[in-house]
Amino acid sequence: MYTLYPIASYDIKLVFPRCVLAGRCSFRQYMPRKPGRYGLKLWVLCDARTSYCWRVKLYMGKPPGEAREVDVAKNVVLELSEGLRGHNITFDNFFTSFSLGQELLQRHLTMVGTVRRNRPELPPALLTTRGRRLHSSEFAFSQNTTLVTYIPKNNKNMLLMSTFHNKPNITQRQDRKLEIIIDYNKTKRGGGVDTMDQLISNYSCKRETARWPLALFSNILDISAHDGYIVWKELNPGWKARLKQRRRLFLQELGEALIGPTVPQQMHLPRGSHAATTVRAIRDAQISQAHPSDVQSTQSQPSAVPPPPEEKSKRKRVQPVPLFY
Repeated sequence: MYTLYPIASYDIKLVFPRCVLAGRCSFRQYMPRKPGRYGLKLWVLCDARTSYCWRVKLYMGKPPGEAREVDVAKNVVLELSEGLRGHNITFDNFFTSFSLGQELLQRHLTMVGTVRRNRPELPPALLTTRGRRLHSSEFAFSQNTTLVTYIPKNNKNMLLMSTFHNKPNITQRQDRKLEIIIDYNKTKRGGGVDTMDQLISNYSCKRETARWPLALFSNILDISAHDGYIVWKELNPGWKARLKQRRRLFLQELGEALIGPTVPQQMHLPRGSHAATTVRAIRDAQISQAHPSDVQSTQSQPSAVPPPPEEKSKRKRVQPVPLFY
C-alpha cells in the first residue's frame, strides 16, 4: 500500500459527461468557477508531493426524504482523512474552519488553508483593509491556531488559518510574503489535486459520451493509471530515467499489457491502423513464445484473420459543364 508523504492536499474535482447538460443525471452539480460549470463532483485527497490520489468520493447530493446535512465539507474531510496520522492537510476556503482544525488536531493532523470572510470565528480587526499598507500582515493567535491577514494588492485581503504554524515568520523577499502563504502555495498549487487533474488531462482514455457511468468509469481508469505510474516510479527510480516522456511510455506498456490476454479472442483486427499494428505485434510475440520454430512459417503464410475492410472513397462532386450558345 502506498504511504502518503507528510503533506497532503484536498480539493474538488469535476467530471464533465455530456449527459449532465441534458438533465439526465439527478446529482449533477453547478460550480461557476470550474471550466465546465456542470459536472459530477468528486471529493479528492492527494499527496501534495507526488499528486498520488489516495481517496476519492462521489458526491451524490442530499438523499431524498432526508434533512439537509450540516457541515458537509467538514464531514467529508474527516471521512477521507480516516487512517492518517501525523500529516498536514492543505485545502481552500470551502473547507477551512476553526471547528475542523480542532477535530483534526484530536486525530494528530494539522491543516493550512484560506478562510472565507463570513466565518464567525474571525475577529473583525482582521477583516478591515482601510489604512493598511501594501504587503503588510497581521497575526492572531490562540492556543493551537494561527490566523493571518496579508495585503497582496491594494484593497485586497488574504486570510489564512493554520494549525501547523505557530510563529509569525515573514520572509525577506520584496513582497514580504509570509511563510504560511509560501507553504500553502507550495502544497496547494505546486502539487496535489490540481496537478493530478492536469496530468490526467494530458493522457486520458475518456471519450465523448452521453452516459455518466461511462464518463465516471473513464475518469477512474485515468486516476488508477496515474497512481500506478507513481508507484512504479517509486519502486523503480532508474526505469528509463534519461527519457522525458516516461509517463507516456508507461501508459503505452500498461495498455498493451491489459489488452494482451484478449487479443487472441478477437476475430477481426481493429479498424485503426495503429491499433491493428499493435494487435499484430502482440499476436506475433505470443506465437513466438509458444512455438519459436514456427515463427518463420507463420510470417510467410497469410494471416487467418481477414484484414479490415477498406474505406470506400467519398463520392466526387459533379463538375459543372460549361454551356455554349
